[in-house]
Amino acid sequence: MTTMTNKTDPSGDVRLTGIAKTYGAFTAVHPLDLTVPQGSFFALLGASGCGKTTTLRMIAGLEEPSAGTVFLGDQDVTALPPYKRPVNTVFQSYALFPHLDIFENVAFGLRRRGLKSVKKQVEEMLELVQLGEQARKKPHQLSGGQQQRVAVARALINHPKVLLLDEPLGALDLKLRRQMQLELKRIQTEVGITFIHVTHDQEEAMTMADTVAVMNAGRVEQLGAPTDLYENPRTTFVANFLGTSNFIEAEVDSTSGEEIVLKAGGGKLVLPEARCSAPAGTGGKVLVGVRPEKISLTHADDAGEIPEGRNRITGRIADSSFIGVSTQYVVDSPVCSDFEVYAQNIDRDPRLVPGAEVVLHWNPAHTFGLDAAQDADAGVEEAA
Repeated sequence: MTTMTNKTDPSGDVRLTGIAKTYGAFTAVHPLDLTVPQGSFFALLGASGCGKTTTLRMIAGLEEPSAGTVFLGDQDVTALPPYKRPVNTVFQSYALFPHLDIFENVAFGLRRRGLKSVKKQVEEMLELVQLGEQARKKPHQLSGGQQQRVAVARALINHPKVLLLDEPLGALDLKLRRQMQLELKRIQTEVGITFIHVTHDQEEAMTMADTVAVMNAGRVEQLGAPTDLYENPRTTFVANFLGTSNFIEAEVDSTSGEEIVLKAGGGKLVLPEARCSAPAGTGGKVLVGVRPEKISLTHADDAGEIPEGRNRITGRIADSSFIGVSTQYVVDSPVCSDFEVYAQNIDRDPRLVPGAEVVLHWNPAHTFGLDAAQDADAGVEEAA
């Protein structure tokens, strides 16, 4: 196993303090404070134009910040050119040298430093990326996934403190992309250095990263472990960028310290107070969220069999789509005209067809609450 650094060593943390980037009147990245712990796999996730690649390029030294400071450990590298920073970058294009074989592509960085004995290091690196038998092939003789692994090996050979990955899997097909997600995570675990990965693909970020920063319009909307971001989103943007969410506008009826009882569509819903990021005073407005896969769908004739204590709403199936592992339903209900439900295709009820009257029900613990006023303000700002 190749181990490069100590994951618990804070001297390798990447710290951005007040980092910002403007182009004339346009602000690509608003002032941002961010710490990436040494040895972590960190993802910057967001749509095109959100500022994630600009942030990565400021860490790499390929963009000069308009304000703020970039620290690698205790070293201020803000004014250093890229080649003087202990970082390497892997791009979507791979940028391999077509005239050199795989061994010489990986050895390139060592030879530039004047090292003459490179065989052992290159062979170890090729074994790490599982390409030892391909050493004398040219890049065009390898698959896209193999070329990407060569690019990673070449970037790691000089033992950088940080590896930056800019949409590295974007050019691969879906199956190969999923294989490479696991490969990159394995490599990062073995070498133990910091990986900072930019992507617009939420599945990619959640598969590989220890921590994800969801970016929107030049700001970090929410930062956390993938599971926490998915289960406890703080804004509708995060809730919808990481998967799909159903939202219900509700009013606070009462609170007990542990649970919030809400009124919606003539009925009541229960929300754990710990999963509500909105002010929970009586009469206040809350945007209630629930993921489609958390919901069960029961035909109205069997409503009496639903266990007590579950959140429930009534509706009518408007559409359904069979997609193999599950069926995706769209349900028209008093609280939401296009409620989505993903049901596993196990003992599927043949009565659940468009036009059927149904009850949607779920465990209150799977409900989250957002500030309805905050999201309305965000929507106005975005529209402007």
